[in-house]
Amino acid sequence: MKPVFPYPTLFGDVELDVVSVAVDGSELPYSKISRSERTVALHRAGREHWDRATLRLKATLPEQELVEGRWNDVVCLAVLTEKATNSRTTARLTRDPANGWLGTIELHRAAHLRRAALGIVVVGTVGGVAGRVLGSTEEDWYVDLKVSTPIRQREIEIVEIDFREGPLDWLKSFKESSWVVETTGDVPTVYLNTAGVEGLMEVLAGTGGSPAEKVLRDMTAGQIAQDCWTAMFHTAVSDLDLDEDGTPLMPTGWRESVLRMMLPDVLPGRQLTDALYDINERRTKGFGWSELQTSIQHAAGKRSQITRKLTNAVRAVDRVDESGAR
Repeated sequence: MKPVFPYPTLFGDVELDVVSVAVDGSELPYSKISRSERTVALHRAGREHWDRATLRLKATLPEQELVEGRWNDVVCLAVLTEKATNSRTTARLTRDPANGWLGTIELHRAAHLRRAALGIVVVGTVGGVAGRVLGSTEEDWYVDLKVSTPIRQREIEIVEIDFREGPLDWLKSFKESSWVVETTGDVPTVYLNTAGVEGLMEVLAGTGGSPAEKVLRDMTAGQIAQDCWTAMFHTAVSDLDLDEDGTPLMPTGWRESVLRMMLPDVLPGRQLTDALYDINERRTKGFGWSELQTSIQHAAGKRSQITRKLTNAVRAVDRVDESGAR
């Protein structure tokens, strides 16, 4: 959904293409760049240790609109950001009459952790006010430092970070939490607090261990999953678009997937459109919304299989008690 600005903006599409990528001066194989997925995979990019990736870019703007519109001093900027490190890099592209807008942007590995988003922002002067946003890419590229294959879709982002001393200031207020779920972006993100419970990261990352470690890993993963499903559901229903009749529209992306999976358990026996309308009415008008939280918790627990994990944990504890009694 495009934002609405109180001044004229570009109607046509703003497109971005990553033409090529060089890692410390060596060209990245084409197999690491997927235009269909809009993703660049930098993991194992010919070497384990590298410092800088240079991305050569080409942007396509609606040129006729640029010529005829009520703006001037138009600038095309490439913007590279990552929420996990709060990093932001911009680069100005130059207009080429034959090939569009061309330029490069650099990604410094030390400034990034997992996956950066790359997009285009077009700014200009409108009504005497400089720096107005005229348009931007609808769908950003991803530059992923942790994958070897350029695949865009990821069900959820997992970021291990120190809440107390890490680079994200907003996480410091959650320094006592073991994890938090953030759902405002294109991909939901779980931030795991490396300074929270000592040894928890090692347990979650492990595959074997003692029966007690396996129970802890399973239960913790289940609780994180339940928190994720709950947060994702609330985000998915919090800002629904409406049609001319006031009927809520199904969102897109992961929000749509979450609603299609959870609504049948939150409001069983309802058609999907009727359930979406009912949810929106309860949330916006207040009646029955608090009573619905139990159903949302139930649906989130079902998706995360929390009951099965709890049952397995109880059985494991019983087996330990029985063996100790002998």
